[in-house]
Parts: sequence; structure tokens; C-alpha cells
Amino acid sequence: MNFSRGVKFFSVTAAGLLAGAVIGASAASASEIVVLPIDRAKFLAGAKFDMEVELRGAKSGEIKILIDGKDAAEVFGVSPVLKNESSLSGVRFSDVTLTKPGEIKVEVEAVSDGTPLKKSVVYTVAAPQKQQAKNVILFIGDGMGLPSRQIARILSKGISSGKYNGLLEMEQLNEGTALISTSGYDSLVTDSANAASAYATGHKTVVNAMGVYENSDKDPLKHPKVQNLAELARAAGMSVGLVSTANITDATPAAFVAHTRRRAEQNFIAGEMLKADVILGGGSRQFLPQSTPGSQRKDDRNLIEEFESKGYVFAGDRAELAAAKGDKILGLFNLDNMNVYIDREMLKDPAVLGDFTNQPNLMEMTKKAIDVLSANESGFFLMVEGACIDKQIHAMDWERAAYDTIEMDRAVGIARQFAEKNGSTLIVVTADHSHGTSITGTYHEKDGKTGRHAVRTYASAGYPTFSDADKDGFPDSPAPDVTLAVQYANHPDYYEGFKFHPRPVSPAIMSGDAAVGNASRDPDGTFYPGNIPLGESQEVHAADDVPLSAGGPGADYFKGVMENTEVFFGIVRALGLDPAKK
Repeated sequence: MNFSRGVKFFSVTAAGLLAGAVIGASAASASEIVVLPIDRAKFLAGAKFDMEVELRGAKSGEIKILIDGKDAAEVFGVSPVLKNESSLSGVRFSDVTLTKPGEIKVEVEAVSDGTPLKKSVVYTVAAPQKQQAKNVILFIGDGMGLPSRQIARILSKGISSGKYNGLLEMEQLNEGTALISTSGYDSLVTDSANAASAYATGHKTVVNAMGVYENSDKDPLKHPKVQNLAELARAAGMSVGLVSTANITDATPAAFVAHTRRRAEQNFIAGEMLKADVILGGGSRQFLPQSTPGSQRKDDRNLIEEFESKGYVFAGDRAELAAAKGDKILGLFNLDNMNVYIDREMLKDPAVLGDFTNQPNLMEMTKKAIDVLSANESGFFLMVEGACIDKQIHAMDWERAAYDTIEMDRAVGIARQFAEKNGSTLIVVTADHSHGTSITGTYHEKDGKTGRHAVRTYASAGYPTFSDADKDGFPDSPAPDVTLAVQYANHPDYYEGFKFHPRPVSPAIMSGDAAVGNASRDPDGTFYPGNIPLGESQEVHAADDVPLSAGGPGADYFKGVMENTEVFFGIVRALGLDPAKK
């Protein structure tokens, strides 16, 4: 970036002035100081980050920065980069650290059009802890709020005489139990990028961002960065794995390796996957050159070949994954998101699966990742995402979401088996955010009633009749004669027939700028007017807290009501990660 010749860095004498950067004298009248990272940010001592101060609404001014009363340049040991653009001045320190544990006060002063401005923020620096766990496996059920867990428990374990016949694998991790708040610093309701970024970095960010704080730059790759778990673990000699049923460059897995203001920068994110040793999921369209049918790249790079040149074994289906050997694997099993469990493992409709008829399930991907990563004597960090729980609740298809929740729970069981055999493994299961779903009761048409009239409440509800003859945890059919009546708090116009759909179908379709109910979804269903803006064609996220369950060394950190950023600190605490050590 080119800066004005009038911008220069200076040292201030002990005249009581703050030290920092001086930028001209003419400024806009309406301006504000923005300090990034934001107030109340928490850092792992020694972890790298970019610090930026912007004077917004001013072409120039005088910016001075003190950290605990000392010149910022002196504290960081580097000089800042300065900028003086239209209605914006700024100071940026890149790849710096805070190493002294405790509370840190940052004071900033600026002058805008002769008017002095002040801003102060307080940071907390957490000291590295003694290592407790060799490995950490983090399961993220995307959109898996408490109702999703309960629905999966009903279907997978059953309920009789008012008591559940068993608990999910994730619910048997009871050494650490917490409620996790999910808001970002820009909005009460988050998206997956922002929420997963909090788990990956220990810092809040904004909707659609990961691994960065939002500045005024239009380039999504030039926002101030914070170090993520993949970078910290790799620096400590550990192996890293990312497993997802989504496009592997989608928000949640991407947040553990990438730094960008826009989660849509998936071509860039695909290259960042080199920070992981095992990458398994969908999304080959981001790795194939633009000349390949189905590719969404804007260039001729073949990232699959590039990964292979760096020692990765490529797997494109279930058989190739099972046969894959080596310490680095790239597995891509669909052009975009993988198909959900019901379609992939049960119905196997060619019209739904297309060319991808041999996709592995999440249990197989999880086991392969653990087998490969556990060969590293220095330990590993593995993130496993049940991604399509969220995507199916967006589509108001609770049955498909429930089977994918059960699928992730079965993968948790595989991780538990590994931990019981090998020890020294912390397992954490949580969600990135919730949805407004609720179990109203049951639904059946045995007496001839249909639609909303066949929703059974209170004593009329009784129990659903899901069965699991082979005891594999998955009900034999998603459409028993008595099913659950699941309803939604935040939805577009739609038609609801309370019946399972043999093929995925959207609840609403766009007509101009407005979403209208998709009558073909349930032709005989009840029409429900939407309660969200007309431009939304799917159900949307909710701000509800989400549950967390943990087991293994370090699980005691997770208790009570916690910010989502604390999940990061629980993980680095258990692993004893100390960025100051080489």
C-alpha cells in the first residue's frame, strides 16, 4: 500500500505526550478512533496478532499509542506501517505478541481537525499452562442446539415410561459441561464463520469473517490477523486434521486455517488447507482448474496435483479413502457439500447423489483421520464437523438434520474408543450456533386428521414409533406412523405437511426480491406465513446458547456459562501450547 509522504513515525520526548504515529493536521470533523483487537480481547501469551488503530472519518490527524504507559513500538519491538487515505488514517503493527500475563491497557490519542480524541481498551493475556493432553478432538455440530441433541436422542435411543433408554455418545462426556454464548462483536446472531473463528483463535470477530478483526480495507485479505489453532499446533510439532461433511473450504473448517474478512473467498481458502495434514470432506470444485466441469476456480491451478506434489495422498471416494496410506491425506468426495446420511447411506437415490455414489460417512472419515494423525508422537489437533445438521435445519428438514446429528454422535463414539485405549486425549463436543427449532409433540394421521390438526400435544402426543431393529443407532425409517412434530421459530413463508420428504426440497423459493412458500414441497400442507424478512428463503440462525460436553484431561475447564472464545483457551490450556517455545 502506498502512503502519503506526509506520514512519518516519530519518537516523543518525556514531555508527557503519548508516543506513536503522527499523521498531518487536516481532518474531517466527524471521526472516531477504532482499536483492533477490540476492547476486552483475550490473548494467549506469545500468540501472534496484528494490532491496528484507525482514525475513521479523517484524512489525517495525529495518532499516538501507549501500551501500559510505554510506546507501542517499544513494546512490540517493531515500527508500524502507517496509512493516510481518503477519510482514513491508521497505524498497524504486524505479527506482534504480548508475553506478559495479566491485564494490559492500551491508550490512544488522535487529533481530528484540531479536536482531540481519546480511546482506551483493556486486554487480558493468559499464561500458557502445563500440558495435560497429548491430543484434542473438537466436534462441532453446525447449528446443533439443544433441540437437535434431544431429537437425535429420541430417534437413536428411544424413550419409554417418560425416561430415555440411553444417552448419546456426546452426552456421556460429562467431565466438562457448559453453555456457550455465540454472539460476535458486531451482532447478537452469528454465522458459522464468526462462531468457528472464536473456537479457532480465542477472538470474537464479525459475520462472514474468520481469523481477522474487521478494518476499513476493501480487500478481504488485508484485515488484521490473529493466530489460529492450526498455526499454533503446527508450530508445536503437532499434526492437524480437518474433517467435515460440508465443502471443506466452507466456514467452519476454513476458520481453523484461514484469515479473511469474507468466507466466500474459497479459492484462497483451498490453498490455506496446506496448514492441515488430513483434510476430508466435500468441495473438490475449489481444487480443480477452471477448465474442469464443475470447477469454481477462476484460474487454471490444479490444487489436487499441488497437494500431491507436497506429499498428500488423494482420495476421491470411500474405497480410495480406505486404501489411503501415509501421513498426509486430501480426501474430497463431492464437488460441493457431501450428501446427507439419509440420502447417502439409506435412500441412495441416483437423482440426488448424481455421480457421487460412493461417499464415505463421517465415522469412516473420523477414524481415518485419527489413525493417520495419531502416528505423530508430538500429538494432534483434529476438528470434526457435522456440517449438514445446520444445512438441513435451514431447509426445515429436521429428519435429515437428525440423522446427521446421529452420524456425528457415532463419530464421537469412535473418538471415545480411541481415547479410552490410548489416553491423554481431550474430546470436546459443541455447536457453533443454534436454530429456533422445537418439539411441539407428535404427528400422526391414524384418525384421518391431517396438517396442523394432526399435531398431537400434551396427553394426546404420546410417543413416536421410531424403531431400530439392527441397533446401529439409526432408525430404520425416518417416516414411522407416529413421528415428531418439529416446528420453527424463525422461518419464511412455507407449507408444512409434517411428513418426511423423499428428496431434499427448499421450503421457499424466490419471486423477485421476496421469498414465497414452495407449494410443491407439501401440496396438501398447512400454509404458515413467515416471521422473518421477505428476502430470506430459508430458516435462519438463532442467538440461543449452545451446549458443550467434554471428557478427558483438561475437560474440567468447561463449566457454567462461557463465551465461545473460551473454548479456544480450554484447548490450548489442555495441550500446554506455548507460542514462545520453539
